Amino acid sequence: MLKIAWAPNYVLPLPPNHRFPMSKYEVLPQQLLHEGTIGSTNFFAPFAADSSLIVRTHEPDYWQRLHNLELTSKEIRRIGFSLTRKLIDREVTIMQGTVQCTQYALQYGVSMNIAGGTHHAFTNQGEGFCLLNDIAIAANYLLDQQQVKKILVVDLDVHQGNGTAQIFRNDPRVFTFSMHGANNYPLHKEHSDLDIGLPDGTNDSFYLKTLEVNLKNLLDSVQPDFIFFQSGVDILDTDKLGKLSVSRAGCKQRDRMVLEAAKRNKTPLVASMGGGYSENFRDIIEAHANTYRLAQEIFF
Repeated sequence: MLKIAWAPNYVLPLPPNHRFPMSKYEVLPQQLLHEGTIGSTNFFAPFAADSSLIVRTHEPDYWQRLHNLELTSKEIRRIGFSLTRKLIDREVTIMQGTVQCTQYALQYGVSMNIAGGTHHAFTNQGEGFCLLNDIAIAANYLLDQQQVKKILVVDLDVHQGNGTAQIFRNDPRVFTFSMHGANNYPLHKEHSDLDIGLPDGTNDSFYLKTLEVNLKNLLDSVQPDFIFFQSGVDILDTDKLGKLSVSRAGCKQRDRMVLEAAKRNKTPLVASMGGGYSENFRDIIEAHANTYRLAQEIFF
């Protein structure tokens, strides 16, 4: 059964004058239920992550100041959100969602979080709308529990997974692969184990061929026994921030490529949603929904 992490507090509070009255975190589960891709039993509501899980990955001083709403104004500007108790509670719930997803993925082959992919959070700071790093927290949990020995992070958001790269730069048990826009945020890139910076305007053909070759090579060489997939849809040609020219069909084929590879290699996979900022809200929802539709089709 496809198990999907989602809770009511995943929904981000939007200002009254925001163009879209609802967030994708609210609409996406409704869409998947409405079309019959999944049923209500596919969802599970995560509880809040324990502090011990968080400080295994993030520096205790950073976590305490974040938890107590004591970050400096400069640190808050770097994150991009106004710091509130609701925001912290939301983030901690999302972290636990990805951790719980790992257990469902070990059981069923795949599991997904309708949020997460917070790959810009470092050990000691947040940035780019990321306070804590769910992929890193969940990866460390698996390693600490000795449930896996080698993890592959496949980060296909248009922005480099700089926080994840920094967290695991000295840990050979986690191989970080980021394929992103070369000229996009962050201006200063960290060093992943493999970085592929794509030129502006990259189209379906070039994107998919590049991914196909590198994904096959990584699965052969790294031989992971677990995959984390950051499935941001800001690679779309309609995205306001992406600078790439990948169609919705191309984005769907990207997801198929990753999910089928995991299924073929019998490697459990957890997908976190990541970014998406298209002008037309439906482009965002449809692209994200395709990831869930494909997981249901390929694994079940």
